[in-house]
Amino acid sequence: MKTTVAMVTEPGGAFTLTEVDLEGPRDDEVLVRIVAAGLCHTDLTMRTMLPAEMFPNVFGHEGAGVVEAVGPAVSGIEVGDHVALSFRHCGACSKCAEGLVGYCESSLLLNYMGMRMDGSMTYSQDGAPVFGSFFGQSSFSRHAIAYADNCVVVDKSLDLTRVAPYGCGFQTGAGTVINLLQPTPTESLVVFGVGAVGLAAIAAAKARGVENVVAVDLLAARLETAVAFGATPVDPASLGEQSVVEKVKELTGGGASYAIDTTAVPAVVKQAQQALAPRGTLVALGLGPEEYVIDAIDLLQSGKRIMSSIEGESVPQETIPELLALAAEGRFPVADLIRTYPFEEINQAVHDVESGAVVKAVLTW
Repeated sequence: MKTTVAMVTEPGGAFTLTEVDLEGPRDDEVLVRIVAAGLCHTDLTMRTMLPAEMFPNVFGHEGAGVVEAVGPAVSGIEVGDHVALSFRHCGACSKCAEGLVGYCESSLLLNYMGMRMDGSMTYSQDGAPVFGSFFGQSSFSRHAIAYADNCVVVDKSLDLTRVAPYGCGFQTGAGTVINLLQPTPTESLVVFGVGAVGLAAIAAAKARGVENVVAVDLLAARLETAVAFGATPVDPASLGEQSVVEKVKELTGGGASYAIDTTAVPAVVKQAQQALAPRGTLVALGLGPEEYVIDAIDLLQSGKRIMSSIEGESVPQETIPELLALAAEGRFPVADLIRTYPFEEINQAVHDVESGAVVKAVLTW
């Protein structure tokens, strides 16, 4: 079938709306008419990280839409279902068996290589292959091929423009708190970088009853939102001679129990480590540099842990419904972060996200 995609033709290039051919669905695939897709920093980062031979490429990994066709080997999903699309996992390896589906042994092939496992591609243009299958969906498209393992059926009464970001950004931030760190109300959390992922983490922490949550960011508007979510703001530019680390320790009674970094700025990651209490845990979520510098003396004298988390340790079919239920109760107010754009304005949405003018851009057809 013919469909329209937002294609990137070269590393770092702009998104261009163009018509392509979409194959499928095969026996194990699901054809989804995309209604909305969140714009995530991973989409923007990967278009600069992939080699030139992996272009043209169709990104997008926070899709939400309506199922239009289902392969005969697919169960649990029917034509007409409304679905949120998330990351893929094989369901058969040892990590998947443990419930750690974000660490699936086939994750790289299933989510990042731009093709099916057999090497074929879902998209083509004028007979030439187009890379896609990004996170098993490539949802910057009017239609996407997805799979049972990355489709989450949601209630048809929900606004899909509000559902889309749960597939990655909201799930990653909130899942890191709910599934991994599991802070108690008397523990403290500091979040460095309060974009969509960081604010989702703050919202999840407050939903768990964590009283002492600190938000660190340079953008006043982001900090205002963090305050509305219940966090104490810290603007590094306003501290004068006091360091960020000193301020966080002051606010948390000697250091935070947990820290989350979403900035991927090496100097900030180091500050997050230093701002922890002894035996505190830092989770680095940002994607960008190849190396971080840590404070070895601080680390070896404190018993601190530095780790990462893939998709907030989430099983999408479990975490996404849990977060949607919290949102319905008014305890996870992330819908307020969303600004919608028609797909024709995708490059403007990219500009607004990169400038900090908008927290979460969601593209709609």
